[in-house]
Amino acid sequence: MTEQTAQPQPEMTFFDHLEELRSRAFKAAAGVLVVCIAVAFKVDWIINNVLLKPALDNNVQLQNIVPFGQAFLMIKVIFTVGLILSFPWILWQMWSFIAPGLYLHERRWASRITFFTTLCFLCGVAFGYFMLIPSMMAYVSQTANPNIENNIAVTEFYSFMVNMLLASGLMFELPMITWVLARVGILSPEAMTKYRRHSVVGILVVAAIITPSPDPVTQIMVAIPLYILFEISVVLCRMAYAPRSTPA
Repeated sequence: MTEQTAQPQPEMTFFDHLEELRSRAFKAAAGVLVVCIAVAFKVDWIINNVLLKPALDNNVQLQNIVPFGQAFLMIKVIFTVGLILSFPWILWQMWSFIAPGLYLHERRWASRITFFTTLCFLCGVAFGYFMLIPSMMAYVSQTANPNIENNIAVTEFYSFMVNMLLASGLMFELPMITWVLARVGILSPEAMTKYRRHSVVGILVVAAIITPSPDPVTQIMVAIPLYILFEISVVLCRMAYAPRSTPA
């Protein structure tokens, strides 16, 4: 039996798996708690220099309109940032639980998928924070009616930030989704090449939707990274495509 087909660990009983799962879940939760405690000491800096920065840079006024709103905001920020910073630790605990049940070649495949999926998501979050959200805040500031006081509830702004960053991160998962679909034979490079023009139109429509500014320069600046993602997806599709075998 070769190294790639041999099981790396002896077989565990059902209760052994439950105990291992409990242990990994406890370690993951403990890691999140430790990071959240550390974040709590810097929560004011995070709120002022990270969360509120896109609004303050564009002179968008924020306000608190509910009792204990700022306290709840601090708790949300602590938990969100703590969860993000401890995400690699959570992934490691998940991987440590799953890895013993995989073959060697499956371990290599899964570890690469996990790494590049995380990398793509973080790139999407960075794109949303440094490009999408500032352009949206600039549009809000530029189109404000002088007769209307444009004060935004800080809790609504927080929800907007989280939703936009999550959407941007998921959008950047396109190359990995394409790779997986091509690997199992569902998506072919021929299909992606055939519908390239349709994809370009779709990218321009998406860029126009997620960019409220009518400025075509801003929309093109958003569309270019999306098109690059599409072309990367085409290359990955050609590398990973494995036609599904037809039954005899």
